[in-house]
Amino acid sequence: MLRASQILVRSVALAAAMASLGACGQRGPLYLPTTPAASQRATLPQTLTPGQAETAPAPRTAPASSTTP
Repeated sequence: MLRASQILVRSVALAAAMASLGACGQRGPLYLPTTPAASQRATLPQTLTPGQAETAPAPRTAPASSTTP
């Protein structure tokens, strides 16, 4: 059975963990910056692989639907 000190320590640790997780992140809604300075920033793929040139993804085409009368 748990002793009172173990219950107190666990509850304080849980409260501290919840408070630290609740304080993470940016306040307010997320948005994509549209300023000219933001267009010069690296994208995530460019950041992960800085030596490779960025290639445009191939356009996706919808599958052809076959309708039979």
